[in-house]
Amino acid sequence: MKISTGEKVFYNVNNILIFIISLTCLLPLFYIIATSFSSGSAIDAGKVYLWPVDFTPAAYKVLIVSTDLFKYFWNSVVVTVLGTALSMIFTILCAYPLSKKKLFARKKVTFFIVFTMLFSGGLIPTYLLVKSLGLMNSYWSIWLTTLISPYNMLIMKSFFENISEELEEAARIDGCSEWRILLQMYLPLSKAVLATLCLFYGVTYWNMFLKVLMYINDSKGYTLPVLIQQMVFQLEQIKLGTNADLNAISGSGEVISESVKSAGVVVLILPMLAVYPFLQKYFVKGVMLGSVKG
Repeated sequence: MKISTGEKVFYNVNNILIFIISLTCLLPLFYIIATSFSSGSAIDAGKVYLWPVDFTPAAYKVLIVSTDLFKYFWNSVVVTVLGTALSMIFTILCAYPLSKKKLFARKKVTFFIVFTMLFSGGLIPTYLLVKSLGLMNSYWSIWLTTLISPYNMLIMKSFFENISEELEEAARIDGCSEWRILLQMYLPLSKAVLATLCLFYGVTYWNMFLKVLMYINDSKGYTLPVLIQQMVFQLEQIKLGTNADLNAISGSGEVISESVKSAGVVVLILPMLAVYPFLQKYFVKGVMLGSVKG
């Protein structure tokens, strides 16, 4: 198909605008990375923009030496991996039966689930419930209160509804049970939406902050976001005497609190940046296919 001159201009202008918008998203990330690897004198002088000045990894050394970084990182991995697995299992078990038109009271159940997207039990009642169940200081308090996202469940439900009923009827004729149809037919056909929802749940658990502070009393169970928040707060509180302390830890005079905070942010976002490229090809496809019908 031949593209007219007007369409070429439109596409070119569109591409330029998208490129500019993308830069506005990437520039803050580049600045944080550059700050984390720059010397304190360069940061104080305002010389750091998109590239490290007087390159030094001293901020990361301070972060590792002054905090139990690897333990917090491991806690975040445990919360994210197990939480995502549990959420995906229960989201599938909820979405699959609701995608069947023959399910009794299907519309009413769906309505009550959607209702929770608008109105929740509240912060204090949820806290009292978790406490009464004896789940305080346990990761189960985080997993159970974040188990199913209604939004993600509706995406999965809509995707299942788009799968041909003829395939299911053929499987039933061959003697397949309900579990076998779900595991061997529906899930293999749903790789795109499964990858997308895994990313959604993974980001949610990885960035979990408030629930960790509320339900985990032992600091040994804290995750990376809590570590970064506490580190930023402490550095702000003792800002006048921070630089000398940080320089003593790093063994140089090239690190200040700003570079340490930037290093913490980089450590926090790096795992998600590493995972996203592997799921990106499923991302748009999974969301679009899962939102065709509702």
